[in-house]
Amino acid sequence: MTENTLQPVQDGGPRRLLLHSTPAVVGERVDKALALLDQSLSRTMVQRLIAAGVVFRHAAAQAADGPSPQAALPVQEATEKVRSGEWFELLIPAAVPLEVVAEAVLLSIVYEDDDLLVVNKPAGMTVHPGAGPSAWGGTLVNALLHHCRGSLSGIGGVIRPGIVHRLDKETSGLLVVAKNDRTHQHLSEQFKAHSTSRQYWAVVRGRPQPAQGEIHAPIGRHPKERQKMAVVSKGRHAVTHYRLLESFPAFSLLACRLETGRTHQIRVHMAHKGHPLLGDPVYSRPFAPPNSWPAPLRDCITAFNRQALHAAQLGFTHPATGQRLHFEVEAPADFQQLLATLRQLSTLPS
Repeated sequence: MTENTLQPVQDGGPRRLLLHSTPAVVGERVDKALALLDQSLSRTMVQRLIAAGVVFRHAAAQAADGPSPQAALPVQEATEKVRSGEWFELLIPAAVPLEVVAEAVLLSIVYEDDDLLVVNKPAGMTVHPGAGPSAWGGTLVNALLHHCRGSLSGIGGVIRPGIVHRLDKETSGLLVVAKNDRTHQHLSEQFKAHSTSRQYWAVVRGRPQPAQGEIHAPIGRHPKERQKMAVVSKGRHAVTHYRLLESFPAFSLLACRLETGRTHQIRVHMAHKGHPLLGDPVYSRPFAPPNSWPAPLRDCITAFNRQALHAAQLGFTHPATGQRLHFEVEAPADFQQLLATLRQLSTLPS
């Protein structure tokens, strides 16, 4: 046996993945090495498999022609180092369907082919079902299950139909959805390698200085409020590029480009810089417009009760054709009305 191999253990059961170490991964951590040896694996997935006790190693001397079942020793820690010539055996669980029903929810589809589709998600729609009975209906996944009729990817032991990346519930805009595992894996690798392009429109408090720049600040769980994210010293690397598009009294419209994709990244980074998003219920305080502003304009601004964030542009390489695709959608009506109101404010006499 000279190549990495994959075979089912039993119908409907786990897959048995055999990986042979190469000189390039000798001395690396096991989780990193296995993710390098097989691109269908992520380090997080390998770590979970190790924790579940289903990753085994076979000493090189006993495995010259392939692994011997009698020589299998479970990998105890992801930090263990890889030795020359040894084999690794992974039992990858079969995908387990979530109990999510298909629903005939209207979707705004920007692009679709046999491998993927690009959706313009409305504000107010949750991407994936969460905890509690009220979170299991009306989501993007419910709508996708109905639209795609079973043709969606399932990655990592639990079927997460088609979802490669996410948007917050109250953020509108573009999402790409995978219809098969090969497409899902390829797109996931692009997001991981930061080779996708994602640009958002954000209305923030004040005017950032300088008008164009980068925010490098690690993001992790808030140390006290666990439902929130925050800039923390031991957080994950996160970079947001921003550019001023328009200035208004008390607010600015920014174009924000994500280099990384952390939870709530733009919302956290802009709040950290002192320019939280208008309407953000988590990272910003309510804004009280000055009484000098006309009442209709004040009412429009205070009525905007979600974060003013729209995923306007999305670009990636098509996994099957290799073609570079780029999509752009206008902001929804409430966002457009907000901008119109702010532009009216700019015309008022000082």
